[in-house]
Amino acid sequence: MALSDVRGNPVSTDEQASLDAYERAQTLFHGYYGDPVGIIDQALADDPMFVMGHVLRAGMMITASDKCVEPLLRESVEAAESLRDIANERERRHAAAARAWLDGEFSVALRRYADILIAYPHDTLALQVGHIGDFLLGRSAMLRDRVAGILPAWDSQMPGYGYVLGMHAFGLEETNLYAQAEAQGRRALELNARDPWAVHAVAHVLEMQGRVEEGIAWLKGRHEDWSADNMLSIHNWWHLALFHLDRDEIAEVLDLYDNRLRESSTGQVLDLVDASAMLWRLLLRGVDVGPRWRQLADVWRERGGAGYYAFNDVHALMAYLGAGDGAATQQLIESMEAAAEGGGTNAMMTRDVGLPAAHALMAFMRGDYALAVDLLRDLRLIAHRFGGSHAQRDVLALTMVEAALRDNARALAKVLTAERMALKPASAGNRKLAARAAAL
Repeated sequence: MALSDVRGNPVSTDEQASLDAYERAQTLFHGYYGDPVGIIDQALADDPMFVMGHVLRAGMMITASDKCVEPLLRESVEAAESLRDIANERERRHAAAARAWLDGEFSVALRRYADILIAYPHDTLALQVGHIGDFLLGRSAMLRDRVAGILPAWDSQMPGYGYVLGMHAFGLEETNLYAQAEAQGRRALELNARDPWAVHAVAHVLEMQGRVEEGIAWLKGRHEDWSADNMLSIHNWWHLALFHLDRDEIAEVLDLYDNRLRESSTGQVLDLVDASAMLWRLLLRGVDVGPRWRQLADVWRERGGAGYYAFNDVHALMAYLGAGDGAATQQLIESMEAAAEGGGTNAMMTRDVGLPAAHALMAFMRGDYALAVDLLRDLRLIAHRFGGSHAQRDVLALTMVEAALRDNARALAKVLTAERMALKPASAGNRKLAARAAAL
């Protein structure tokens, strides 16, 4: 007899050991802890017919947003598709959603994951993969509404409810509903203190509101809950570095970069994105980071994967530009141009945002500040199309402001810095930019 998972979702297997492994792996996946892939790989080695194991593995590969894992995603999708005759309807839907992502149709995949939730509102795999997919595509409203749509079907006694609230908190923050986001994030943590996504959501609120001292206290005070054996730990350390950067505490930022962001020479692609983004912000402030650019560029080059996801490409470009690596820069631009001419969601992301952003960064580095400003002024209106959060995409706005300042475009610089001050008047970094604009 087929079984159901702990939230009542049907699975086609009748092997309790396989389902138990699935639950352990999915719980780790929800919290980004440990090695959920290792657990599900062992379960599939013991039970190759376990369809839900294959689609869980596929979902985890999707959320990596990394060309390097595409062979593993393909393996999982094809395995699930080969078991179509024994799979149930829910599992077939998961396989179809993952297939769309594999084929480069990211938007189609997210629609299919949304349809799964309509039929199975307790399907936390469909929810989490869809939620991270919304993040990767910069779909702020869906980060909120994908979760809001299924919340009425949940209650606090259901396994995983805290993780659901943590996802909702981040969606609320990305749609500028800061008070609601903070309340929901704190509620999630009352249910599960070790939810790094909820910690991250509240950190975003504090960042967007310029509550720097609170942000530092928040992340440091809870670091034992999120910093060990966790895929999000480096990203949360990045948020802590952002708070210190706002206070112009460069020594602290570099210490965090060396001992947290780049504590190992490799890492998941999100870690490399965070490293590039932090070094670029330091570059904008005129900080000499020594060999760090070269070291980071080497890791990006070894990793490869250009042309898969425009957001990653732009951050790889930052490293190549910082390192003065003209050959790697040219190769990356060529890969992005080829991607833009192709099909699928990333082609649009690269055409609309990735390539214009890349050309703006290159213009900035060669001192053509007027061109950098010209490219970024309108691009900022659609930058969400290539993914990331408001805090991450702010690197483009900061580049535009710095370019205007260096171009001595006083009137424009005053307007741009006034915009930032209106949104985050408590930010010492914004006040410093505004003072520079006024002094031109």
